[in-house]
Parts: sequence; structure tokens; C-alpha cells
Amino acid sequence: MASMLEFRTPGWNPYAVKYSPYYDSRIAVASAANYGIVGNGRLFCLGLGPQGVQIEKAFDTNDAQYDLAWSEINENQLLVACGDGSIKLYDMNVNEFPVANFHEHKRETFSVSWSPVTKDTFASSSWDGTVKIWSPARRESIKTLPVGNCTYSTAYCPSNPNIISAVSSDSHLRIFDLRTPITAQYHLISKIPVHVPTPIPLPQGPTPPAVPGEILTHDWNKYNHTVIATGGVDRVIRIFDIRNPSAGPASLMMGHDYAVRRLAWSPHAKDILISGSYDMTVRLWTDGSTMPAQQESPVKAGIQLGIMNRHTEFVTGVDWCLFGVGGWVASVGWDERLLLWDANRILRGQA
Repeated sequence: MASMLEFRTPGWNPYAVKYSPYYDSRIAVASAANYGIVGNGRLFCLGLGPQGVQIEKAFDTNDAQYDLAWSEINENQLLVACGDGSIKLYDMNVNEFPVANFHEHKRETFSVSWSPVTKDTFASSSWDGTVKIWSPARRESIKTLPVGNCTYSTAYCPSNPNIISAVSSDSHLRIFDLRTPITAQYHLISKIPVHVPTPIPLPQGPTPPAVPGEILTHDWNKYNHTVIATGGVDRVIRIFDIRNPSAGPASLMMGHDYAVRRLAWSPHAKDILISGSYDMTVRLWTDGSTMPAQQESPVKAGIQLGIMNRHTEFVTGVDWCLFGVGGWVASVGWDERLLLWDANRILRGQA
């Protein structure tokens, strides 16, 4: 693949990568020493220029960094989720130290997500079994949503700032609506068992596992805001429509050999997503929603459109660039590498 750029992070194992929502030439990578088991973390703020990928700024933390999110209100600020339970806000114009520190989680903070609509709050999830809602203007959290199990990922609905999702180790996708009263459910409006077999016939092919498995990642579709993709330990990517939580998955994608660690819907096409896995590959998929209906089953069989296998360790992060021709992808892995590549070349069979 000729159109691939590489940046190495010697001594640091990346856990997450995010393109800036403001610039197509700015990328951030959250990483950890010693694979995140023990040791420090480092945030790489990178710029893409004529000389390739260069470090613009780096920030070290006392514990591992597991996730990051760019600020939606300041182009130079970004959050990192740390192994000591804290969330730190860094400004690229300020050297060395965070401009804010948010610390209420009792265990590792594993996910952060900034509200894309109101832009004045962000959410975090932790191994302590909670999701917390924060304002960057105050140190105490605004709200705590109990999940009860190790919560690997949380995200805002792209069109409604009151709806927040989370996936966890108990094999469930949870949907919270902050407009509902605080009842015994703590704003929980839907709890979808990801692994439960669909009540309708499946398309021909392998049958997905029906035993509970940890759900490690999820993402909202950028065009259909009731559709969520999930992935986890059982290697299956499932698509759910939260308007009908008891219907089971609307689409299934199988092909990874090990756990799906991170996935992301394309911001450029409603049926396209990428996934990174512990099998060291990044795969490009269509969920089948734009294909003709299959008469034998209303459940779509997603199709793998291509595979990028240049990583030599677990792939831990993937992200799409919002700008340009609509195909550039960033991926990071424990091989201490960031790779930037054009998914359109895979679609054209040029990979």
C-alpha cells in the first residue's frame, strides 16, 4: 500500500487514536508504557505535514492512558482517560501540565466522549462500573449513571445530547436518557442483551455465539441516529436499532479471529464501518443496509470489504478523518505504531 504513512512511538503502546474535528492534519494518540499494565502514559499530539507525521506536543501522565477525546469547544484542548481513574484536560498551548483534572472514578477510566451537540459536557466510563457526566467548567461530576459492571465504552448520541450509551463486561448495551426522572433505573431506558439470539431466522452462514461475552466497544451511526454497532470478545460485530431493543441485531458481521477492540462508523457513508482487533487486523465492512433485502432472513449479513494487516500486534484504536475525499483512516496498535492509510484503496482493490 503506497499511500500509507507511519509514526512510531518507541517505548509506548498506543491505546487510542483520534483525528482532530478541526484540522485534517492533526492527530492525537493516547498510549501507555509496558502495555498499560504498569507505568506511565504519554499523549502524542501529532501534525501531518510535508515531512510526514511530526510531534507537535507530548504530555506525560503518572499512569497509563486508555482513551482520548478532542474538545468540541477549543481546537487546542483534549481529554485523556487514565489508569488511576482520573480524566485530564490538556491544552496544546500550555506546556507539561493539564489545565484541569477530574478525578472521581475509583478504578481505571477506560473511555471518554465529548458531547457533539451542546458541546458543553463530556462523559467517562470506568472499570468501577459507572458512567459520569462532566462539565469542563467544574471539577465535580454533574451526574453518575450506575452500570454495575466494568464499563469499557460510553458515547453520546450524535443528534441528542440527552441520550448516552454504554457497553460493559456483562454483555449488555445500555441506553440512558437524561430527560427521564431519576427513578430506580437512574435514567436507564433500554438494556439490550447483545449476545441473545435473534427471534427471527438468521442469514445463511456461521451462527454467532449465544453465550455472554464482554462488549469492548461501540459506536453510533453518523447518519441513522438510532443505530449502534457493538463489538467484543466473541469476535462478532452486531448492529442494533435502539427503537426495537427486543428484536435482536439487525445485522451481523463475522470474520475477526480474536476480540474486536475498537470500531468506528464512517462519517462519509451510512453503511460503512471499520474495526480493529486483537487479531492484528483492521477490517472494512458494509452492514448490508444498502443492499437488496434477503428473502430468507430480515437480518442482514454484513460483508467484509477489505482488510489492512500491516500491524504486528493487537490493534487498539481506529478513527476516520472527517475531511478530504472521505477515506483516510488512522489505526494504532501495541506494535508502537500509528498508521495512516486510505480505505478507498482497499475498496478499489489496490491495497
